[in-house]
Amino acid sequence: PASCSASFAGRFSDSHELSELVYSASNLLVLLNDWILRKELQQTVPVSLPQQKLLTWLSVLECVEVFAEMGTARVWGEMGRWTIIVLIQLAKAILRLLLLLWYKAGIQTSPPIVPLNREQQQPLRPQGEPSDQTYVGRRSSRVVRSLQSTPSLQSRHWGSPQQREETQSRRAEEMNQHPTPLGLQETFAESVYITRPLLHLLSLGVWGQRSWKPWLLSAILDISSLSLLSDLKDLNRRERAELRRRTIQLQILAFPLAWSLCSLVSGPLMDYLPAWQKIYFYNWG
Repeated sequence: PASCSASFAGRFSDSHELSELVYSASNLLVLLNDWILRKELQQTVPVSLPQQKLLTWLSVLECVEVFAEMGTARVWGEMGRWTIIVLIQLAKAILRLLLLLWYKAGIQTSPPIVPLNREQQQPLRPQGEPSDQTYVGRRSSRVVRSLQSTPSLQSRHWGSPQQREETQSRRAEEMNQHPTPLGLQETFAESVYITRPLLHLLSLGVWGQRSWKPWLLSAILDISSLSLLSDLKDLNRRERAELRRRTIQLQILAFPLAWSLCSLVSGPLMDYLPAWQKIYFYNWG
């Protein structure tokens, strides 16, 4: 029975690593496919080329960080796992600080590059090509596209030509929205949020993995950052969604923190702390 149990545990662990490998590879393929589609549709990310490279590297790190942690832990043990966690979080913090302080990228969003909505993508009409020719019915006043200007079946839009133009215009406007300028207070708040994973790891090294103090420190940093950013007005859609995501992450952090505080009275609750640590690490932005 003991050997069967060990064999089952090994297979279970291998399946987790294999599934994470497939997940990371699929995310990388989506990232590559989005880049190809943007190039084909002439929809580039509205930032400079060096900033695009930083965003791409940041996206790659977010795609592979969990698999890198699991693979390193299997090969080099717990020490290797913590080493790769520190290195990845340090690299991500450096890239995000460069985007914030050097390129004035504003509030950092996750994912760094917005995935394309493939269901709404339409090839851009080449310059010089005439617009859709339409016919207005005399009795119904219904706008109908003429047969001469009907696009191919793959790129056909079943709404009216005006609706297609409005949809493309709205999508282009959302894509080209510039980040909201940050003042000194907001820049400090965003810097706190970016360096929060490193401070959490440092506090784990000081107080240990079974202490509630690292969780309390992370909660204070999260609350402080969100409070300082709450004064910002006229945020674009992506930035509002990012602040909502951070609020949800703060709630995720609140569970293990509450359990850790309760463990001062009830010791067995501390057994759940390692599981919550992994969940918290995988939700770092």
